[in-house]
Amino acid sequence: MTVEKKTAFKRARNPMPASVEAALNEHGLLEAYQARPPYQRNDYLGWISRAKRDATRQKRIDQMLAELKEGGKYMNMAWSGGRSQT
Repeated sequence: MTVEKKTAFKRARNPMPASVEAALNEHGLLEAYQARPPYQRNDYLGWISRAKRDATRQKRIDQMLAELKEGGKYMNMAWSGGRSQT
């Protein structure tokens, strides 16, 4: 018997484009991405997918990768769930 886990997540889930997954894998950051809360992962994907220009899309991907690598940041804001900055 399986039990379906209910979550408070109300927004539509954004799919992960293959190019974003490839970038995460290429930079060794897929695990750091998966460690983020669901709302952050969803926000990153929606923000990236809403870019109209390829240059804007790439800039957003680069920002996400930098924040995941650095830790302690989410959408250019301090995030307490990240790695400590010592």
